[in-house]
Amino acid sequence: SSNSISTPMFFPLPSDLTKNRPKMESCRGFRMWAFVLMCLMFQSGNGFYLPGSYPHKYGVADELWVKVNSLTSIDTEMPFSYYSLPFCKPEGGVKDSAENLGELLVGDRIENSPYRFKMYTNESEIFLCQLEKLSDDQFKILKKRIDEMYQVNLLLDNLPAIRFTKKEDYLLRWTGYPVGIKIQDVYYLFNHLRFNVLVHKYEETNVARVMGTGDAAELIPTIGKEGSDKPGYMVVGFEVIPCSILHNADSVKGMNMYSKYPSPIKCDPSTVAMPIREGQPVTFTYEVTFEESDIKWPSRWDAYLKMEGAKVHWFSILNSLMVITFLAGIVLVIFLRTVRRDLTRYEELDKEAQAQMNEELSGWKLVVGDVFRAPTNSALLCIMVGDGVQILGMAVVTILFAALGFMSPASRGTLITGMLFFYMILGVAAGYVAVRLWRTIGYGDKKGWISVAWKAACFFPGIAFFILTTLNFLLWGSHSTGAIPFSLFVILILLWFCISVPLTLIGGLFGARAPHAEYPVRTNQIPREIPKQKYPSWLMVLGAGTLPFGTLFIELFFIMSSIWMGRVYYVFGFLLIVLILLVVVCAEVSLVLTYMHLCVEDWRWWWKSFFASGSVAIYIFLYSINYLVFDLKNLNGPVSATLYLGYSLFMVLAIMLATGTVGFLSSFWFVYYLFSSVKLD
Repeated sequence: SSNSISTPMFFPLPSDLTKNRPKMESCRGFRMWAFVLMCLMFQSGNGFYLPGSYPHKYGVADELWVKVNSLTSIDTEMPFSYYSLPFCKPEGGVKDSAENLGELLVGDRIENSPYRFKMYTNESEIFLCQLEKLSDDQFKILKKRIDEMYQVNLLLDNLPAIRFTKKEDYLLRWTGYPVGIKIQDVYYLFNHLRFNVLVHKYEETNVARVMGTGDAAELIPTIGKEGSDKPGYMVVGFEVIPCSILHNADSVKGMNMYSKYPSPIKCDPSTVAMPIREGQPVTFTYEVTFEESDIKWPSRWDAYLKMEGAKVHWFSILNSLMVITFLAGIVLVIFLRTVRRDLTRYEELDKEAQAQMNEELSGWKLVVGDVFRAPTNSALLCIMVGDGVQILGMAVVTILFAALGFMSPASRGTLITGMLFFYMILGVAAGYVAVRLWRTIGYGDKKGWISVAWKAACFFPGIAFFILTTLNFLLWGSHSTGAIPFSLFVILILLWFCISVPLTLIGGLFGARAPHAEYPVRTNQIPREIPKQKYPSWLMVLGAGTLPFGTLFIELFFIMSSIWMGRVYYVFGFLLIVLILLVVVCAEVSLVLTYMHLCVEDWRWWWKSFFASGSVAIYIFLYSINYLVFDLKNLNGPVSATLYLGYSLFMVLAIMLATGTVGFLSSFWFVYYLFSSVKLD
């Protein structure tokens, strides 16, 4: 159900009605907040069924079809199509399932499969198909995929197949199952699958839909259809146990798909019996059992989303809070003791004493005539700040929506699709900030604003496009499903030039029309000479990135494990808190460093304030290399390592622009506030 809330439109009101306008607006605002609160309460209480993630009721003996996703491996990080290996194909041919933009970008290729179940009907020894002879190419590709530890990923009712293994009294949980296993130079194939489907009895009263209107929302129970008194079930779990069984090839000749295998099959996952050899036939079979479970439909993803180590996340947040408190103390000292004391002393003096004091001034007060001097490459700074605002806005909005549960893992690719959508829409903010900053630096001059807005629309997407195209050629060469299809490339370019660029130019137009910030002090014609420093200022700038890195490196490990090790990451509440803390730390670090530079009469603070917080990206990239060497040490081949480093570089660039922007804007506000508090001519 696609529910939309109509946004109230405000028209010019007659003068005698304007007094009621605030009341009307507040009333509408109250209704909107009431709806949001109601949604959140409904979510926490009875499970929140978003559009596209509603429960599906199956009657007894109704057909259920398993779908297959791309084969994946943490050793290569390159997904491949399921049917690139010699597996059984469905009778009606292979068909792609409906996919969204996000699924295609992350390399998911969901297709139909021949595995068929009947709801609440246990079946065993089901014959699937027999491959007459393994060709030389098929034999080689199977061996290669087994060596590279590729996993088969199956889906039933949108739930990934889960596999449990025991290790030293611990029960380990995995998604998917391996293609095969190598023991003493012999390759064994898992050709028999034992499925266990967990079902929960359909409860009509627990299912409700939200109907949205312009004014309020109400909960309406779903109306039962005819025959709803028959028992129905919902799929709440999907487990798989792979086995390697040596079948009698002659006994299955002439058998049809889904026929019963002539002899009993004992599936023992601890033993393997089906070695693969060139020219040898391979037989595939399966069995399925259904088990009624207490797991309710809204909780069926809990098994996948259980994130170990919640204490570690809290430790990360407490660690960040300590850093923030320490920095906040320094900032407070700067404001209350140093700046306020100097300003108070200065204002208490009479004019003659002020004139005498001007000659004896030291520290930041000496650079008053140069502090707002335009930086070198000012257009590039404006473009990077504009793009940083766009990336940061996208991150905050996406993580907020994910934390509220609007980007369910049940809807694959939603997160990436959402990020793309928010990034394009926030092009308006990028254009506005870039052009307004450009006009402020140019003392209100509008000349060249179109060029700045256009470059802001193309700077980060252009670099991203170059990196992704280069990596895509590597994936195309490997025939991986991770390669973006040419048609999708065209769609992405159209989205960029037909939506993102125009929105950025519109934002630039608003920025050109908005009043620029008037500097509180005049800039001298001749630049002041900067005294020789004891230590290179850039050394301090690069070192400043360690503090923001300290606030996020623990969370970074979980995110990296999610991206590269195939683990599910869904603690977006923690991530939102860490992001807020990161923004605060970046602002504080940059502010303190800017003040320190001004105190030693270094008025070139513009770029230094940007890189003081943006330098956290250097440490994240170094951490990525460390993760590659120590955690992904099994990564095979130069192609996989190049892909990893390429994607890491793309991520680091985005982080640098976002954190650098936070640092620059906080420093700009600080310098503006500082020099507008004192009148120096």
